Amino acid sequence: MGRELSDEERRRKLDEVFGDVLPETTKDEREPDPEQEDWYLRNKPPHHG
Repeated sequence: MGRELSDEERRRKLDEVFGDVLPETTKDEREPDPEQEDWYLRNKPPHHG
């Protein structure tokens, strides 16, 4: 039988087949995108203060 794959080898093989399906971090763990925040501020309805 074959040898056990390390976590890194297993991840590399899965990425070859399926691609990078999930990012390493979630949106709330990343720095906000200033351009996106500016867009929301420019397009905020007046009744939202």
